[in-house]
Amino acid sequence: MPVILHIETATDICSVALSENGNLHSLRETADKNSHAEILADSIAQVLFETQLNVHNLDAVAVSQGPGSYTGLRIGVSTAKGLCYALSIPLIAVNSLQALAAGSRIYDTECGENTLYCPMFDARRMEVYSAVFNSSLEEVEPTTARIVDEHTFRYLLDNHRVVFSGNGVPKCKTVIADANAIFFAQVLPSAKFMITIAEKKFMQSQFENTTYAEPFYLKDFIAGIPKVKGLH
Repeated sequence: MPVILHIETATDICSVALSENGNLHSLRETADKNSHAEILADSIAQVLFETQLNVHNLDAVAVSQGPGSYTGLRIGVSTAKGLCYALSIPLIAVNSLQALAAGSRIYDTECGENTLYCPMFDARRMEVYSAVFNSSLEEVEPTTARIVDEHTFRYLLDNHRVVFSGNGVPKCKTVIADANAIFFAQVLPSAKFMITIAEKKFMQSQFENTTYAEPFYLKDFIAGIPKVKGLH
């Protein structure tokens, strides 16, 4: 049965999990967007140590591919690719929002056919990165950037119970008032939510080309230009 290392760095949370046969064996998480590069390797070493395994026991590496933080995704994907190259094992890419939807479904005691899951990551101002999935985690609407206002999800809420999750929830909750809107602000990205999706992809041999695999940034990275004092 596959032993899979899962890496989630799409947001401020740096999360690493180890699973075997779809079961979580070890998890390490730290919420600090500025420390991903420093703690990721150590987190990987810790989950392996806790399970008394080493990298040569891995059958695959799953990585959160985005959307999300440009720097976080780059660090996670680069690390995953490096491991796969060195160990000659497959790379599995997991949509960051689909994994968050999977986490929402775990906590949703009222999940039904009429339930939709809308995971969202906070972007700039009133913008979020979001997607919509049904109760089977099938994509209903693709990943996109949205400006949130009281009308943004009206077409969904009129006929469905919609569960919103992720760090975009506080922003969304302030403008959406509807009985069909359920907010899971406590459900945030975690490598443990990747397990079911990654396991299915492994069994179906849905692997990435390690050479050409890239993060899904959704938007191009735009570096700020520092202002020079005295120039206007």
